[in-house]
Amino acid sequence: MIKELHIGRQPLSVCVPVNHKVTLSVRAEGSGLLSYQWFTDDDQEVPGGTQPDLTINAIKTQRYVCRANDYYCNCVFSKWVKVKVWDIDKSGLPAHWQGELHIAVNPKPQTIRPDRKLTLSCVAFGIPAPEYQWYRNGLPLLNMTGDTLQIDCATAAHAGSYLCSLSNKLQEIWTRAVDVDVVCAEQNTIEGLIRVSALLFVLATDKVALLIGNLNYSNHPSLMAPIMDVHELSNLLQQLGFRVVSLLDLTREEMLAAIEKFIQLLDTGVYGLFYYAGHGYECSGRNYLVPVDAPQPYQPENCVCVQRVMFQMQQKQTALSVILLDTCRKWYNQDRIPSVIMPQKPVGNTVYGYGTCEDAEAFEVQEGVKSTGIFTKYLNKHILQSDKVTHVLEKVSEDLGRDPLVTGKQAVEIKHTLKEPLSLADPVCSAGHTKELHLRDVCWRQANELPRKKRLRFLCGVEVEVGFSALFSNVLVAFATVKTVGPRTHDCTVALSSIPPLEDIFSGPGRSEEMDSLLFNNSNNPDCSVRICALQKLKESLIIKVDLHYTHTVSKLRQTECQHVDTGRPLVASCKLYRGGSHAATPKKHEGASAQSGGRVSGSKATVAGPRRPFTRKAECAAKVAATRSNEPEENDENELCDFSPP
Repeated sequence: MIKELHIGRQPLSVCVPVNHKVTLSVRAEGSGLLSYQWFTDDDQEVPGGTQPDLTINAIKTQRYVCRANDYYCNCVFSKWVKVKVWDIDKSGLPAHWQGELHIAVNPKPQTIRPDRKLTLSCVAFGIPAPEYQWYRNGLPLLNMTGDTLQIDCATAAHAGSYLCSLSNKLQEIWTRAVDVDVVCAEQNTIEGLIRVSALLFVLATDKVALLIGNLNYSNHPSLMAPIMDVHELSNLLQQLGFRVVSLLDLTREEMLAAIEKFIQLLDTGVYGLFYYAGHGYECSGRNYLVPVDAPQPYQPENCVCVQRVMFQMQQKQTALSVILLDTCRKWYNQDRIPSVIMPQKPVGNTVYGYGTCEDAEAFEVQEGVKSTGIFTKYLNKHILQSDKVTHVLEKVSEDLGRDPLVTGKQAVEIKHTLKEPLSLADPVCSAGHTKELHLRDVCWRQANELPRKKRLRFLCGVEVEVGFSALFSNVLVAFATVKTVGPRTHDCTVALSSIPPLEDIFSGPGRSEEMDSLLFNNSNNPDCSVRICALQKLKESLIIKVDLHYTHTVSKLRQTECQHVDTGRPLVASCKLYRGGSHAATPKKHEGASAQSGGRVSGSKATVAGPRRPFTRKAECAAKVAATRSNEPEENDENELCDFSPP
């Protein structure tokens, strides 16, 4: 039977610095022995380009295509691909660069007069080549998808904060956000002086953020939104210059250990930001975050107290301490009068941004295949703006207040002690703090370091490249691509697995395929991939098992070879959060506490039913559930009401 000749895997465009060695790969499938010939865009055959893999030394930008022929004189062409070559300064490129996205040129701020031309440019290297999408004030600009953004006749409407997203099928990075001002000559002079004066007084020595999203609860309703909320906010904060650690599904011990590591990164002059999305509640004026292992009913000792986190941040003498909570604040033990939340020390420059007001729920909504917390939805819309942080939160509050889905149900609350007009977009100046910056850099890189790519050669002659990317600091994606086919092999496939096996939290019950594809779209490049979650639980080296399956051309038998890649302890696994810290403790049992309940917990982050959400997962209040006892978290620790010292 003659098999139809077709291209099974297309080559990929690349963008590289001059004189970089590049390999273009194509795979055709058909009957019998196949032959290949590569061509350039001037219809010239590439000398020696008769293999499925073409290795060239990139000298100039050029397009390539490959023709595959079978034994029956049939032929098929691959798609055209471009090798884009930039002859620019590459001093910032890692010494052993292997194709990961790297920004070589960031856009620069612009101050122009009306009716003048506006031009912003950025350059990035990448294999595959990056795609560009420009944004203004956090919103994508239609048809602005090149490395240069140009507006021939700028008006006041074109002023704002600009940045560019650079992405391929393996990862996404962002340029720095830059301001574009369109002003007349008089305004240009005055506002320039004001801006320079402000920069002289408002500078951060560094910016650090910890983001936690809890969604897969052992004893309480699961959530959908924290995945995208944490993922998108992490990207936006990185654009603002924050060092970000983002974590999903933490137990109480892991939350406390992560917070302790976060506190270690703070110091004098640093901007610190803590964000949480998940279940929570409020009791006696204090806010509690519910870990994924919290029992039902839970008690304060099973949860994490927000005010203790702020206390620890203030002890580090940060220049700005921000806590953003997208969680419920329903009151429990309502016979007690809630205390007023006040800063533990009168040091100032603290900000609480609550997704909802006291004794109210916070909602998440599904729009198409995307779930998001309503508070975080509007927070992400405004967070890149260079306004004072409280002004940004006020805009979030106004937008949420106009949302008909939560009218009368949810309202943002802001509490702060700001003494200066501080913004999350303030620039970083490490002068005089280089030693502390170096120590923070080492600690931060420890939680974000990816394993290096590795090329494996199997006994049959097949070569497989194994690479890695990260969506969160505790979620690793490993992917494999067959780079070279052996002389006596065909129909090669590859499979990946991890040792020890770690749960894929994105494939649990209730997780749609659309959500998976939205987060991890690796379908066109790697031959296979595997998601490895909950890296914070890893107590030993992570081994990636690579199984190669192929058909031997002589024996016609299906055969398998296996190799292992030792990745060590990647990303947050190197921080050993499972050991806990000085705050980790085994919860004591309170007499009379019950581990079961007749209904669902009422301290949940609820889900809105509406025109953008075809179903609801709102948790019911305990009063509405038939049960033998109250479903409220018990409050047995009297010291919690007045003790603000660290646990």
